[in-house]
Order: sequence, then C-alpha cells, then structure tokens
Amino acid sequence: MPNEDYAIVLDYMPHGKTTSSYKSEPVCQVLGTKFFTLLEVVPKTELKVQEQVYIGKETRDKIDYIKKRIEFKELTSTASSELEKNIEKIVLEDKPRFLDFFNNSRPISLRMHQLELLPGLGRKHTTDILNEREKKPFESFEEIVQRIKLMPDPVKIIVKRIIEELEDPEQKHYIFARPPVKMDFEQHANFDRRNHFRKF
Repeated sequence: MPNEDYAIVLDYMPHGKTTSSYKSEPVCQVLGTKFFTLLEVVPKTELKVQEQVYIGKETRDKIDYIKKRIEFKELTSTASSELEKNIEKIVLEDKPRFLDFFNNSRPISLRMHQLELLPGLGRKHTTDILNEREKKPFESFEEIVQRIKLMPDPVKIIVKRIIEELEDPEQKHYIFARPPVKMDFEQHANFDRRNHFRKF
C-alpha cells in the first residue's frame, strides 16, 4: 500500500492537544495530498496551517515522525474548519487526476456507475456524461459544465464526495480517499482492481 508523500497542515498544536492531562510534545493534524489520509504527526519545527510538508520515507526536514492515522471525528475544530478548502486546493492543483475520473470511471455493478457516487449526479447526468465522453474526452471541468445540461460544479461535488468518504467509516465504496484501516480488503478487492483511481 503506497504511503502519502506530502500532506497539508490542518492544525498545529505547539503544546499538544488541549485534552491531554499533561504537557505533551507538539503535534499537527495533516491531510495527505494523494489519498486524503488524516494523520497526526510530530513536527521538528513550528508549522503554519495550510503549509505543505513532506511526510514520505526519505529524510523529512520538518516532520519528526508520524504518530498515527486518525478518523474524521478526531479532528480538532481548527482542522475541521480547514478541511474543505484544503481538499478543494488539492483537487484544483491536480486537475488532470480528477478530470480523469469523469473520462474513465466505470460501472460498479449492472445497475450503478461510479459517477453516481458523486453527490448531485443521478442516472440522467451519468448517461449524458458517458455519451459525451464517447464523442470526445473532457479536457477541463469547465467543458463538462458546458457539455452536460444542468451539471453541478465538478470541483464542488468531488470535494463533497471526498468529505463523505472521510466522515463515514461505513462507506461501501471509496473512489478518492483511503478506506479505514478496519475495512476488509477482500470485500473491496474486485471493485478496486477495476478502479485505477484508488490506490492501496
């Protein structure tokens, strides 16, 4: 399972969590930029919210070590308030990756398509997107809106879907975020082998 290489700082606590009964080491809550993994890390130096830091396996200049993976419900109020805009920032900075979803997403079953997992997209939108991409792949989010009637903002619905995947540990399908550790891998093996948008 590939690891996150970079993360965005959602909250920096120089004295540790306020819920701690004793003085603790500095800690940050961060969001991975590839799989949207939520993590707590111990920094080597003072960090700023929205700062991007390297958390990969090579030498880290600002992060001492990764403490643990955390759930959405463990985010501080500051981290929670920073989450949506930083997810949107990641999406906008890596447009080809998410545009690829609209051009290459696949059926989940005979009755449902991956596109229908996006909030606000129903069968009519899905059918229109599939028909249009057969004619010509979408080259931008703006083009999707122009070619698909009553299409919601693609960036907004991607961001909303990612938040849903982070919020709900009981999601059946994950297309953008890393599934919870407790998820049964075999339960999703067939789906993920078909889905190159998700990496483990």
